[in-house]
Amino acid sequence: MYASHAKFPEPQDKTRTIPIMTWIRTIPMSEADEKLRWAVEAQRGLYPKEYGDPVHPDESGGSSIVGAHTLLPEALYHSFATFGALMAPDLPLTRRQHEMITTMVSVTNRCRY
Repeated sequence: MYASHAKFPEPQDKTRTIPIMTWIRTIPMSEADEKLRWAVEAQRGLYPKEYGDPVHPDESGGSSIVGAHTLLPEALYHSFATFGALMAPDLPLTRRQHEMITTMVSVTNRCRY
């Protein structure tokens, strides 16, 4: 049985083609200090190889969702390293099962990436 989840209202303006996103300051990798570079590289190292190239890269060539965390390198590492650890190939689920779970979580959360 699935846990119930909140229903989000449908957008009022259905003609809009660009999603509305909150803008926050980010630090591009060209300006990153050692702590931020380590956080980005370390979390990326935990991901499956298919996740190596972002689908929608930001100005620095990275993922915009990761870029949104660049002001807090420790939070960036722990947030995204968790996903990397959950996708580890030595866990008892198959890669297909991992992807099915992550897809269902994204769909449930109405996440488009």
